[in-house]
Amino acid sequence: MIKKNLKDQFYTLEEIAKILKVSYLTVYRWVKTGKLLSFKAGKQYRIKKENLDDFIKKYE
Repeated sequence: MIKKNLKDQFYTLEEIAKILKVSYLTVYRWVKTGKLLSFKAGKQYRIKKENLDDFIKKYE
């Protein structure tokens, strides 16, 4: 049995766009240029909460 670490929270690009009130394409561009760290799960991108927090602090 694999235990899920509850501290690890992941977001989709759509969720980040809603949180930051920007378009999906803006978030996609941030991911593609490496400004926002992510990983690909199948065909979808996932962003760790801590990576989002770091991104927000860096560009505040």
